[in-house]
Amino acid sequence: MLPDTILKNQLSHTLYKTDFKFGRKYEGKVRDNYILNGKRIIITTDRISAFDRVLCTLPFKGQVLNQISAYWFEKTKRIIKNHLISVPDPNVMVVNEYKPYPVEIIVRGYITGVTTTSAWYNYERGIRNFCGNRLPEDLKKNQKLDKPIITPTTKAEHGSHDESISGEEIIKRGLVDEKIYRKIEKAALALFDFGAKLVAKNNLILVDTKYEFGELNGELVLIDEAHTPDSSRFWIKGSYDELFSKDQEPQKLDKEYVRQWLSDKGFLGDGPVPSIPDEIKIEAAKRYITAYEMITGNEFMAKNEDVLKRIEKSLKNIV
Repeated sequence: MLPDTILKNQLSHTLYKTDFKFGRKYEGKVRDNYILNGKRIIITTDRISAFDRVLCTLPFKGQVLNQISAYWFEKTKRIIKNHLISVPDPNVMVVNEYKPYPVEIIVRGYITGVTTTSAWYNYERGIRNFCGNRLPEDLKKNQKLDKPIITPTTKAEHGSHDESISGEEIIKRGLVDEKIYRKIEKAALALFDFGAKLVAKNNLILVDTKYEFGELNGELVLIDEAHTPDSSRFWIKGSYDELFSKDQEPQKLDKEYVRQWLSDKGFLGDGPVPSIPDEIKIEAAKRYITAYEMITGNEFMAKNEDVLKRIEKSLKNIV
């Protein structure tokens, strides 16, 4: 784990945005994409989003996400192909250009969450048919489901909110062809099963996760990110049973920590974003870094530096 002094010093050097003058730029909540010559340069910034809003930046967050995704793209390429070509910088991926499908596929192994699209938020309000999944009565928050379920959402435009939707509604609306959607479902469940079993060896629970898919050369591919603390919830496995039996919250290693802090302040996505103190940012960064180290088994290596300047140097031989 990096010392607190390095995390504190990096607060003034985090990467909020890029504005390179090449290709066609598309800005997501966290990633800046540059499309040129049949390829896409994906720069993972240090921005953190929650409730479909960009909140602030966290030290080294972009590096954590980018390197975890690269790890999983390598591990899962036997399950489904992905778009990755190379990783020329800790915050950068070069990928093949793809045609994205306009839905996000969320696989849930447990019922939890505080966002309006989360399973627990809806269950607590009496909904028992969630995105086409029939849920039993008497579930408790953070309880493991009998088997993982798929709860898709539409992909909202920047600044808008995602919409929960069933697979059947995706097909009915023509968002994704039925044959392709069934392949997506199969791939998502296989990825989740593989990821959950692998992280369990490292004392982690893969609680739920988001996948995005696209088409590349006529084939279905995994895109964007995979099993990161942004796209997934991770809990500490060793303490889960005891905490659950006491109706206590599990130990979390993901951005749910920040979501919960905002929720406690009464913020669920609408209105001004509360100012997030440095100590909350540093604690969140620690959780991201711990997740990286527990998932990959590698020590996280980083130093205080201007991330944007380093990326500029890394991209000189690529564009």
